[in-house]
Amino acid sequence: MSISATSRQLMQLLADGQFHSGTELATALQISRSSVWKSLQALIELGLEVIAISGKGYKLPRPLQLLDKALIEAQLSPASEALLDDLEIHPLIISTNSHLLDAAARNAGSGRVCLAEYQSGGKGRRGKQWISPFGANVYLSVLWRYQNGPAAIAGLSLAIGVAVVRVLRQLGIDEVGLKWPNDIYWRGRKLGGILIEVSGESGGPCHAVVGLGLNLYLPAQPAQAIDQAWVDLHQIAVASMPERNRLTALLLDQLLPMLAAFEHCGLSAYLQEWRAYDCLQGKPVVLSFGEQRLQGVARGIDEQGLLLLELDDGQRRSFASGEISLKLA
Repeated sequence: MSISATSRQLMQLLADGQFHSGTELATALQISRSSVWKSLQALIELGLEVIAISGKGYKLPRPLQLLDKALIEAQLSPASEALLDDLEIHPLIISTNSHLLDAAARNAGSGRVCLAEYQSGGKGRRGKQWISPFGANVYLSVLWRYQNGPAAIAGLSLAIGVAVVRVLRQLGIDEVGLKWPNDIYWRGRKLGGILIEVSGESGGPCHAVVGLGLNLYLPAQPAQAIDQAWVDLHQIAVASMPERNRLTALLLDQLLPMLAAFEHCGLSAYLQEWRAYDCLQGKPVVLSFGEQRLQGVARGIDEQGLLLLELDDGQRRSFASGEISLKLA
């Protein structure tokens, strides 16, 4: 899938959230009214909502905040700016994580950041697709290299969850919780997710690609494909909705220093915070892996970030994330 120059120009004309007549758009773009309609359909296929009212024209339901590299970099702290190797913004991409995995194979360095307006094959855990409508949310991946193998960065996804909660609380968004191993929740609904893909030698150099999807505004149509309760920041903080570039800079201000320090400080530096945000602690849950299902009560995580599950018979077991699915009973 690609986006034509005409569709990009049309998107920029509609980005103000105001009505524009078909004649006005056709004149501005120097195309026919029917070509305007075709370009609008292409935008709708990317997940953009377009309101059409006879006699008034076309508009987006809300202004579109397009990602801007200069704006993001200008809002980074000096410490984060020093850790940033490169920041790429793609209008369309299959997956920000896949893009950085390919970059890692070409020896890209730590601190490479990839952002996208739209992902056609955004990745979730356990092979699921991350719904990624155009210009609506944050789709962000960061590449970081480590020297001591994957075991040295065990629990990294939990620390990343803490970083995201820190940003949301900084913006005045309360009641945010973390669901083991890598989901961000608000009042029992999913607000975001983390996917970390690690490759390299078991005891030597490795690299991690940290992917974050955070819902700012999920249009109704693409949201129909989501198979669980979800929420976006528009529903939570409509009066103080963070500007998209500002939010991205705040996230990088937390993520880049954390990734740089993690191999030395490990999960222990974030355990207490993670436990404070644990939204399943003490609740009945169902854990599934393969054909097996276990029911019990979630008892938090151990020092290595493993889930502690108290079974109905009183036995307590620990589990690594892997291909495990965890849900409220």
